[in-house]
Amino acid sequence: MYIQAMETILNSLRAAAEPTRMRILALCTRGAFCVSELVTILGQSQPSLSRHLRLLVEAGLLRRQQEGVFSWFALADAASAEGALARLLVGRLPEDDAVLAADRRMAVQTLSERARTASDSFRAQGADWDEMTALGLPKAEVEAALASVAGQGRLGRVLDIGTGTGRVLELLGPRADLGLGVDASPQMMKLARTRLAQAGLAHCSLRQADMYRLPLPDGGDGQGFDLTILQMVLHHAEDPEAVLREAARVTRRGGKIIVVELAAHMAHDAADKLAHRHRGFAAQAMRAMLLDAGLSLAGTVTIPGPIATEIWSGAVINRPIPMPALSPRLSDHQEAHP
Repeated sequence: MYIQAMETILNSLRAAAEPTRMRILALCTRGAFCVSELVTILGQSQPSLSRHLRLLVEAGLLRRQQEGVFSWFALADAASAEGALARLLVGRLPEDDAVLAADRRMAVQTLSERARTASDSFRAQGADWDEMTALGLPKAEVEAALASVAGQGRLGRVLDIGTGTGRVLELLGPRADLGLGVDASPQMMKLARTRLAQAGLAHCSLRQADMYRLPLPDGGDGQGFDLTILQMVLHHAEDPEAVLREAARVTRRGGKIIVVELAAHMAHDAADKLAHRHRGFAAQAMRAMLLDAGLSLAGTVTIPGPIATEIWSGAVINRPIPMPALSPRLSDHQEAHP
């Protein structure tokens, strides 16, 4: 019995003794993931990940559950010796490891995307879906306020981070000299591409990208985007401060950044179903994040609703300290950077 137990432990340790497999175990502490989601998060090929998953399942560290055509992978039951060992190993990993932190950020994006595409309203509305409508917010009022804060006349080069179905580009694109929307979701890209084509916005393009590591050059003096927008993005982010710093990095000095976000609020059923990472942001917290990103702040517009919506804006005056370079997660196979 003792020898059998020892062999089980050794088999589990051998299965876990590989960096990608430890990353998989760390991710699965957050819940179950399917293979395609792990491919997106880890940036590795499906055959390679399938082999890692098979070894972890055979060692008892992961459990595999089949639901229709999808296989879901989660940590083994904590009551089992293998499940307890998996949690012990993950617990020894450093919280500040850059690769693991990047995995966590991508996992949050993936879970948010899963919740969004699983919602009944998204399935019914497709390209016409947007989060403001799903939350019962006054969309028309918010969009009118956004257009006003963006300013009158031509807007120059416009970047929409977390573009979703492309509604912001549709709204502001006619006044942009060039528009670019980025989103991590291939499904959102398809819907946004259809929307922009129907609107005849040929000068606006799309690119699948990680909002923490935009495949775009530094803004620098006189370069970069003139206007960068983050609408209903930060409450989905694991690290909203890092997203804002990256937005400031690609915006030219003196360029404007606009953040449309939920104010701090209590529990909200619709927000919970959409897997929000944050329950909005208090004014003091948002102000601190924007200042830390190197912005000089303008006024704030508040639009009442079931959850108050706030529009923050400011100009980039200081270059933010760049994040450490990490290996890319998403292939740049979309339209080239304009």
